[in-house]
Amino acid sequence: MKYISTRGNAPALDFQGATLAGLASDGGLYVPETWPTFTEAEIAAMAGLPYAELAARVMQPFVGDCLTPERLLELCRQAYGRFAHVAVTPLKQLDEKQWVLELFHGPTLAFKDVALQLLGLLFEEFLSRPKADGGDQHITIVGATSGDTGSAAIDAVAGRAGVDIFMLHPHGRVSDVQRRQMTTVLAPNVYNIAIDGSFDDAQAMVKRMFNDAAMTGRFAISAVNSINWARLMAQVVYYFAAALQLGAPQRKVAFSVPTGNFGDVFAGYVAAKMGLPIERLIVATNVNDILHRALSSGDYSASTVTPTAAPSMDIQVSSNFERLLFDAAGRDGAALAAQMKGFEATKAMQLTNTQRESIAALFTSARADANDMAHAMRWAHEATGEVLDPHTAIGLHGARTAQGIPAGVPVVTLATAHPAKFRDAVERATGVRPALPTRMGDLFEREESCAHLPGDYDAVAAWIAERATPRHG
Repeated sequence: MKYISTRGNAPALDFQGATLAGLASDGGLYVPETWPTFTEAEIAAMAGLPYAELAARVMQPFVGDCLTPERLLELCRQAYGRFAHVAVTPLKQLDEKQWVLELFHGPTLAFKDVALQLLGLLFEEFLSRPKADGGDQHITIVGATSGDTGSAAIDAVAGRAGVDIFMLHPHGRVSDVQRRQMTTVLAPNVYNIAIDGSFDDAQAMVKRMFNDAAMTGRFAISAVNSINWARLMAQVVYYFAAALQLGAPQRKVAFSVPTGNFGDVFAGYVAAKMGLPIERLIVATNVNDILHRALSSGDYSASTVTPTAAPSMDIQVSSNFERLLFDAAGRDGAALAAQMKGFEATKAMQLTNTQRESIAALFTSARADANDMAHAMRWAHEATGEVLDPHTAIGLHGARTAQGIPAGVPVVTLATAHPAKFRDAVERATGVRPALPTRMGDLFEREESCAHLPGDYDAVAAWIAERATPRHG
């Protein structure tokens, strides 16, 4: 399996190379050269497998010969052995049509753990292998987080050999639980940076760093957010897990996905390309609705980020959308590079008719404002007894208002975070103040460590350069 850039001007890499690189050298994102597919019989044979075995089966085609099937299974068992629920991603029924897939039973109570626990192990595995020139392997992870990616990534790589991690978050725009899950990890290879500005500002800095020769020449910079293909690959698995429990491949399933950066829902698209019978993918956004506008009217234009009670979705530039646009336009890297460069210059872009028609075959979208979100949280609590976090509530709003889902097709909302990560918002909507699980009960007593920097690229890059480990070899 080889990986190519969405912008068509970077060398093709194997799975190990794409995992360690993160972003392609031409500014694009890596995608598989071809989509592997399973037959109906192969999908049916996956029913009933323990989660780690299912994960190894689904991911093996993407890994190629970079890991043996036996080693991949070992890593999956290690990654998912830390989850608090034996099913890893348990499925709950709300009513005759609505289901919730709980993705928050990992160490940091968010769906990012499902991928990042594995990604941390993959980094360690690949970095332990000698380089061709005999030098040591070391990477400097630079990431931006709107709340959950940061804590999951830090937990996954804290204390691991060969890795430093620098995580940027927008100052004052993540919840207190989200912040503390990052800033109370005091491992010597972990650096937290709060920047003045929005998540989009932080993400733009990270992307710029990948294309800054002064930084990439000194440091082996890699990515841990969903621009890294390996992370997306791991997220494909839970679509298979849920659909198999609901009758796939004989029965179609729809999914509603609260999303900002488009990685989680793109994993559902990958599952569909692999042969999983998905009826629809509902892209659920909050008032930062660039994806809803893009899917409903073809208008992919960024506006000012509005802070909300669902901070992980307070995004106006959705990095992973580029992967879908690439596929939807016939995989023409040069054309997409021109399209994306235009967007980066103007923050506005119209999807082509070809892109819109291709995307509409599987995707629909929904937008939820604060009232919609609160109403979904109240309905879930009063009608089913379930307490949902704000992001999951936005997904449930999309699931319950979606048009055109045939009768008999279950709709699964991805529950992306534990409600205790957003205690204030949950309490305002439901009157219930969710408690942190006992394993995190002392979070507010732990010491914090975090730098507060201006929203200035040069200042941030200089701060990182003073502390990062230079390339070896």
